[in-house]
Amino acid sequence: MSDHEREDAALFAQLRSLWRDVDPMPATLIDRMIAAVATEGLSQEYALLTLVEQPLGAVRGDADALTLQFSDGTTSILLHVTRTTGGRHRVDGWVDSASAVVDLVQGERTRSTTSSEAGRFVFDDAPDGLTLVRLTTTDGDQERILTTPQFEL
Repeated sequence: MSDHEREDAALFAQLRSLWRDVDPMPATLIDRMIAAVATEGLSQEYALLTLVEQPLGAVRGDADALTLQFSDGTTSILLHVTRTTGGRHRVDGWVDSASAVVDLVQGERTRSTTSSEAGRFVFDDAPDGLTLVRLTTTDGDQERILTTPQFEL
């Protein structure tokens, strides 16, 4: 190591020491950063994990009905899926918020409806396939969107 490099290293060590004394790192910074990274996407994971009654695989099995519940901690959607006599599906749903527009999305196909004052909505004649529900609510002039993870009909 040359004299010049030793002088630079000593200068940088003094600067580090100065900033440690003048503006020390908060004691809880590392824990807060770990918590922030760990909770990234937590609401989506929670929505995926709040399936009720039957596992997803039962939709394609011999089961006659499936009940799914999704929530982002503020708004909840309850879906009851039954097979129709024509081999397709009827999706009955309930939301716990007012003035909701509900979209049933299957690939490129999107069907829309609105919920009643009681939060009820229905999609008749839904074909088999990967499906998600997108709920758009309006509270005053603030719009919120809750999109469920995909599930299979």
